[in-house]
Amino acid sequence: MADRDWQTLTTMFFDQAARHGDKPFLWAKQAGKFAPLTWREAADTANRLARGLHALGVRPGDRVVLASENRPEWLIADIAIMAAGAITVPANTTNTVGDHLHILNNSGAMAAIASSRQIADRMIPAAQKAAAARFVVTVDALSTNQTTVDRHGWDEVLAMGDGAPDNVADTVAEAKRRDVACIIYTSGTGGAPKGVMLSHGAILSNCTGAYDLLLQLGLDEEVFLSFLPLSHSYEHTAGQFFPIYIGAEIYYAESIDQLMPNMAEARPTLMTAVPRLYEMAHLRIRREIDRIGGIKAKLFNATLALGRKKVLGEERLSPLERIEDRALDLLVRRKIRARFGGRLKGFVSGGAALNPDIGLFFTSLGVNLYQGYGQTESAPVISCNPPDKVKLETVGPPLAGVEVKIAEDGEILVRGELVMDGYWNDEAATREAIRDGWLHTGDVGSVDEEGYIRITDRKKDIIVNSGGDSISPQRIEGMLTMEPEIAQAMVCGDGKPHLVALIVPDPEFVHEWARKTGRKGAMEETVQDPAFRKAIRDGVDRVNGRLAVIERVRKFDLLAEPFSIENRLMTATLKLRRYKILAAHGDRIAALY
Repeated sequence: MADRDWQTLTTMFFDQAARHGDKPFLWAKQAGKFAPLTWREAADTANRLARGLHALGVRPGDRVVLASENRPEWLIADIAIMAAGAITVPANTTNTVGDHLHILNNSGAMAAIASSRQIADRMIPAAQKAAAARFVVTVDALSTNQTTVDRHGWDEVLAMGDGAPDNVADTVAEAKRRDVACIIYTSGTGGAPKGVMLSHGAILSNCTGAYDLLLQLGLDEEVFLSFLPLSHSYEHTAGQFFPIYIGAEIYYAESIDQLMPNMAEARPTLMTAVPRLYEMAHLRIRREIDRIGGIKAKLFNATLALGRKKVLGEERLSPLERIEDRALDLLVRRKIRARFGGRLKGFVSGGAALNPDIGLFFTSLGVNLYQGYGQTESAPVISCNPPDKVKLETVGPPLAGVEVKIAEDGEILVRGELVMDGYWNDEAATREAIRDGWLHTGDVGSVDEEGYIRITDRKKDIIVNSGGDSISPQRIEGMLTMEPEIAQAMVCGDGKPHLVALIVPDPEFVHEWARKTGRKGAMEETVQDPAFRKAIRDGVDRVNGRLAVIERVRKFDLLAEPFSIENRLMTATLKLRRYKILAAHGDRIAALY
């Protein structure tokens, strides 16, 4: 590991750029085709941008907000900000003007970089109101609207860098491993976002741990497809800095809607994703098989059955079954793998708990899923299942250099270099989160005899009913959304005698139900239709049949509008913002009691 003993993220990047030179590095769509930027080109542009930012007054310790879609300029800007000695403050592309203003003011940022017109149209008004903001750099060309904050184009700042002294190497050399590299704001599932200070060492320790874990896959010339928001710590580390760490190529997906076509083009070898995307892919595949029917459906179901038997290891395959399994690998699994580009070594799942049934489904089909666990406060990866021994019901053992213990109340505590320096300008919250050197994760779980961690719930999300029983809503929600009728669900019942749920029907199920019944009303009318509600009740009853009495959903209400990032009821990594949903639909939940 001597050749990877970097002390900062910037020294790692420039070292890797010098090593790989003119090899392809960053791929983005241009005129409908993926085109590459080489390591040398990316490093030269980052150097010029760092000098340009310095010319505009950015100094060591300053904060610079970065809001952009996943694209080469995101990585280049991130490196340039740090290479100028400053601290990157990532911001979600879906942020409102108010969200951007909160981050600008809370971080005390003196500048911001915004990519597209849509993002700049929300960033510039926020920067005009922010106390410390002096200028905004826009990546895409914009109209010359008058603002009270200086605005500079990307190419303009690069040109400024060309005319400035090249002192970037000196600034990079002065940085220390313990220095804050970025301030990443939490997703806000339980309240106002807090700025998490992550050091260079915290992120590098994550990269080292992931490298040690995935070495058994035979890391060589790896290719990543980046599509989760880079403003989130998960993609920031696993989809950006880890690829740099191993010298991999990064393709930037056009959008989630174009993810499957982009996978066919990029043919990634490693990918990170969140459970919601696996759930959607599972539902699409199952629907397609049901639609096709016939011999193909029989072969698919036989593949699943033998795959489950093999993965679970409860019973060895007979000689005939082994022959059948090899044949099905060619007839079915190879086609499934081709959907993901054909050379995928594995998906790393994180950001939320993965339903074990979903993991078993894909693993049985020959698509490897390695579930991990972490949070923004730990840079973010704490643990992950190793490729040579996956336990689907767990999130794997801690990465190398990470200590984990379980508190008396079941909370998972974490210690190591990966732990944040604290919350920016929030000493009280920092003291609450880090006590005696241990990060209190807020997650409840256990550790088995082999060191594998099992997550049971969030401390704050556990429902305690009026009888004093503790219930995991996430487990029930995961079971509900496995049913074909249901796209999304949120279970409630804290302090109540029984559970209720808000349910978003699956659009494809709605369309098919309307076709069969001759209904032509809009979604708002459909969710009020007694016959349709009976159809949803059938799905709920199937789930209730597999649950304990206290876990059963007694009543539910249907929503016409899904929980989404756009309506701010989901985070950027597709987790429910429970407190926001309760605020928006509290009256409907109360009416169920």
